[in-house]
Amino acid sequence: MSIDTNPSGSTRTNIRSLSREQLTDAITGLGVPSWRANQVADWVWKKGVTRFDEMTNVPATLRSQLEERFTLGTTTEVARQVSVDGSRKYLLAFEDGVSVECVGMPSPQGRLSVCASTQAGCGMGCAFCATGASGLTRSLTADEIFDQVMHVGDDFGQRVTSVVLMGQGEPFANYDATMAALRHLNSPTAGLGIGARHLTVSTCGVIPGITKFANEPEQFTLAVSLHSAVQATRNALMPGVRRWSLVHLYDVLGTYVAKTGRRPTYEYALMAGVNDTDAELRALCDFCRGTLCHVNLIMLNDVEGSRFSPSTSQRANEFLRALGQVGVEATLRNSRGADIDAACGQLSQRARRGRLS
Repeated sequence: MSIDTNPSGSTRTNIRSLSREQLTDAITGLGVPSWRANQVADWVWKKGVTRFDEMTNVPATLRSQLEERFTLGTTTEVARQVSVDGSRKYLLAFEDGVSVECVGMPSPQGRLSVCASTQAGCGMGCAFCATGASGLTRSLTADEIFDQVMHVGDDFGQRVTSVVLMGQGEPFANYDATMAALRHLNSPTAGLGIGARHLTVSTCGVIPGITKFANEPEQFTLAVSLHSAVQATRNALMPGVRRWSLVHLYDVLGTYVAKTGRRPTYEYALMAGVNDTDAELRALCDFCRGTLCHVNLIMLNDVEGSRFSPSTSQRANEFLRALGQVGVEATLRNSRGADIDAACGQLSQRARRGRLS
């Protein structure tokens, strides 16, 4: 991207959409020493200012020049829900009015995890997902993904220590913006300095995206929404990835492990009578046995109007035991925000129906 420092007759650019190098080029193009870019970057990507005049160590002249040429974006909190467990869910709107959801999850140890969205809505059409029922509105820009994390950190008043791109949307259907956002979050100079292994991408199993991701230089981590190791069941649950067979997914994940040495996580939302049968359990054990992986069993959220219901805790524990018996590491994910609109898309749907409280 070339940076036009002549503001006359031009639309202002969101400064958060610039790379670190582009920001430096813009600053020096104004006849200002390049070290000033470090100050501006700190305010933009670490402190998350909403106005240029908040940049107190930046000369007033430069602040005025930046105001003429750039915006800091506008992310508005439309709704916010707080769970008894401390989790907070947000509905955020961007400059064009498009809204997405994100979640902040604090831990007793003082850590703060954020679940962020990469698209507004989703085009994958997963049958059990509230977001999938609404379809895709548009992909997000890298700065819109980044701004969700900033918003959560600011609201909690603490540093974000990990991020999962597991909210609305399919990250690998928005690959370039997803990678740019991860690099911003990872960067110690133009971002939040979050360690690469604490930044996770969750995909439905988009094979070309996994292949590209395996060749990236950073050690970002990978989660795959599996939800069934029986082809017919997975096709019914996840029509957006039915073009790629489980055999193909198994092979590409083997290649991913061989190239990166990193362990992928399989997300498996347990649905009563659908993917929690004995046959489904045997297929899951066979799919994972002898591979480097971790299975994250999830108690499905109850979604209003959904035909799916969560499995029992007893059945979830039977899955845990069976996987352990074949040497597969597995955990039952602690459900967060069960008393609020916890599942992706629920808060957006309530907003559209005018039922926010």
